[in-house]
Amino acid sequence: MTLLFLDTFAGISGDMFLGLLVDLGVPLETIRNELARLPVTGYRLHQQRTERQHMAACKISVEHQEQHHHRSWRDIDRMLAASPLKPAIADLARRIFRRIGEAEAKIHGLALDEVHFHEVGAIDSIVDIVGAAIGLDHLSPDRVICAPLPLTRGTVRCAHGSFPLPAPATLEILRGLPTVGDPAEVELVTPTGAAIAAEIAEFGSLPAMTLRHIGYGAGDRDLSDRPNLLRGLLGTANDAWEGETDCVATLESHLDDANPEWLGALMERLLEEGALDVTFTPVQMKKNRPGVHLTVIAPPDKAAALARRILRDSTASGVRSRESRRFKLRRQVKSVPMPLGEVRIKLFYEGHHLVRLAPEFESCRELANSSGLPLPEIYRLAEQAASEVFRKKD
Repeated sequence: MTLLFLDTFAGISGDMFLGLLVDLGVPLETIRNELARLPVTGYRLHQQRTERQHMAACKISVEHQEQHHHRSWRDIDRMLAASPLKPAIADLARRIFRRIGEAEAKIHGLALDEVHFHEVGAIDSIVDIVGAAIGLDHLSPDRVICAPLPLTRGTVRCAHGSFPLPAPATLEILRGLPTVGDPAEVELVTPTGAAIAAEIAEFGSLPAMTLRHIGYGAGDRDLSDRPNLLRGLLGTANDAWEGETDCVATLESHLDDANPEWLGALMERLLEEGALDVTFTPVQMKKNRPGVHLTVIAPPDKAAALARRILRDSTASGVRSRESRRFKLRRQVKSVPMPLGEVRIKLFYEGHHLVRLAPEFESCRELANSSGLPLPEIYRLAEQAASEVFRKKD
């Protein structure tokens, strides 16, 4: 299985990622030819070898005549949807732009259709994002893993004025994803770079792998404390697992004097605050008291806050914690049309292989209530409809 690890010691931006792909072997001419399918003109794409603190890298730059051309998310999405690009390329580019659009909508209190891009709507950003999708399609790694992204302090100038770092759009895009603080006072992670990483990668540390190629994509800055480079490690995973992996924290505590009503409220609070799963298991404790074994699975960066919640909202006087590697299937939710209406289906993949599918409970319950059919019958019809659509594709 081919694996690409993004070593983000100096952050990530759209041009750095594009330079990395070319340095890893994606022909720039391939990117140029595919970009020419878009109704975007008046630019030239350049490749050059450069150095950052005496480390050689690939620098991709876009020369264009456009000045502050504002495009709406709707304009860009329609352009990509109608383009003759390969469907996988257009779909990835649309997803990246949508992530940025949703972040901008949240920040400015707008509906997604009302979002107008400024910097991201410029030609160079379209080239970076669509070029990234083209390059990834050519490289075709089975998995992409990204190191936690470094977030800095300071300010950055943009179309709306001076914004604090990390840029609000970057923060919104990275909500729920691993990040680390960085003492630099310049922007290391741009909204475009954050959106690319968030869309294509799982986040974690360098896995066991056999290295085949190492590439470097150069940014525009000359940093004083490190080379302004995005490093990519391309190789073969050393295990046979083709699904995804990440790291989770497991919190545990034994409770022998907890009011059941409190435990129900505690579970709700833990899930609201980011726990992935919460379970209660009956146990027999000292002095023959029946008790409860509380188990919470959570992202590592939320472990401390959730442990504090357990200690404050339960009778626990201590919480045990450990981190584990988690093997998991990639999950997607798709809608499938049925005579009764649309039903949402959960799809589970190991790599590119569809392992199983399952109707979504709330969606099936809505159809059962509206149609008067029993819920089990709705499940049967939904599974049949989904199998006809997705099993054939797989």
